[in-house]
Amino acid sequence: MEGRPQAVAPARETVSYSTHYSPGTIVISTDQRRLYYVLPNNQAIRYGIGVGRPGFEWHGVKKVAMKREWPSWSPPAQMLRRRPDLPRHMAGGPENPLGARALYLGGSLYRIHGSNEPETIGQAVSSGCIRMTNEDVTDLYDRVKVGTRVIVE
Repeated sequence: MEGRPQAVAPARETVSYSTHYSPGTIVISTDQRRLYYVLPNNQAIRYGIGVGRPGFEWHGVKKVAMKREWPSWSPPAQMLRRRPDLPRHMAGGPENPLGARALYLGGSLYRIHGSNEPETIGQAVSSGCIRMTNEDVTDLYDRVKVGTRVIVE
């Protein structure tokens, strides 16, 4: 018996990217479902992402407030009201929905994080967080510093 086809996340690549944002800025295009890490000389590293499902989209400017490797996860109260079946806490590891790395966006409940569901990359299925493959979020994590500006368009 064959399962449904698995989506394949778009490959990470360096692309031409003309912007007024300074190198080191993260720019998230929710419509394109792409994250751009701005490099010098009008270039960026482009990553495929998953975004918030209808009703959970958002836009704005945040800063990376904290970074964690194999983070633990405690669903926020709003999520538990919608999904009382969720665990109250999960230790970090391969089964954790935050995946291999998380960049916490200050002043919000949102994160840029890995995923144990790579088939969701390119889709609008989250509760507002930005999902990446574990490989891509690890690459981004190694490039980004606490305080990095994040633009969500």
